[in-house]
Amino acid sequence: MSELAELKKKIPTQVAVLGGGSWATALVKILSENNVKIKWWIRRKSDVEFIRKYNHNPSYLTDVAINPRKVKTYSKMVDALAGAEYIILAVPAAFIPSTLKDLNKKHFEGKKVVSAIKGMIPDENLLVTDWMERAFNLPLGQTCVIAGPCHAEEVALEKQSYLTIASPDLSLAQSFSNLLNSRFLQAHAIQDLYGVEYCAVIKNIIAMACGITRGLGFGDNFQAVLVSNAMQEIKIFLDVVYPEKNRDLNSSGYLGDLLVTAYSQFSRNRTFGNMIGRGYSVKSAQIEMNMIAEGYYAVRSIYSISRQHNIKLPIIEAVYNIVYEKANPMLEMNKLKGFLK
Repeated sequence: MSELAELKKKIPTQVAVLGGGSWATALVKILSENNVKIKWWIRRKSDVEFIRKYNHNPSYLTDVAINPRKVKTYSKMVDALAGAEYIILAVPAAFIPSTLKDLNKKHFEGKKVVSAIKGMIPDENLLVTDWMERAFNLPLGQTCVIAGPCHAEEVALEKQSYLTIASPDLSLAQSFSNLLNSRFLQAHAIQDLYGVEYCAVIKNIIAMACGITRGLGFGDNFQAVLVSNAMQEIKIFLDVVYPEKNRDLNSSGYLGDLLVTAYSQFSRNRTFGNMIGRGYSVKSAQIEMNMIAEGYYAVRSIYSISRQHNIKLPIIEAVYNIVYEKANPMLEMNKLKGFLK
């Protein structure tokens, strides 16, 4: 290897992380394990100042130590973006348009954009990558998405975890995977960007369904049937909306992500659904959680897309009816029984 190549290898990769929540904090921790310099934008200036002083996020994953040699925090987004090779989006999908409203396509020129968001842009029924392409002329070949069964809380505890990085440009997905691989996390690259992104969106809706049934008093037997039928619904949806002959829905980026979100105590979508099943209104559940359940917004988008394509998705329809049409959860789930097998 030449001296120039050796020098380039030692230069840290510059990464901007946008978002101050638990998943953004977990990604900062993961990236800090490698030769990366992180410019972390957080909306609340008080949190930025707290992290600078105490090296901990005061609002999320408060036990995670932030390495001040590798991480610099910013309250001005343009400062965080300056010089970054990668930009990681880690804010709820519903807030993406307002968060990025002061930016233009020049801010993304020559940069790789990574979506760590498992949701859709409400009212527009767009995946985050599609919205970025439309809003900033960002080619899909410059984007990738993070998926897989990986809760932020377990990353904080350094539990062994796995991620799937998807991009139409496999070399981009592989390069970003290398930035994430560490002693407690393994990442692998695939090209099925839309399949992974849609699956990540739908699994949050399924987790809400699982939570609702738990809140209603259904047991493990019913949840197992619900999740296995949900995998069939995901396949039906993807085969119509974005078919891909080499897609393996049994891999961790698809099935694994669904399972951990459907069953884990850390799943906010499952928690949100559980509260609905126990009688909370949507608004009261949102207030008490004080976190965004992406599935709440996503179910309206997926329901709308399925109607456009004449796709029958009984679980999706049941969740939509409960959270948007104010259908009785027990009556809706009893009706769903007839569609499950």
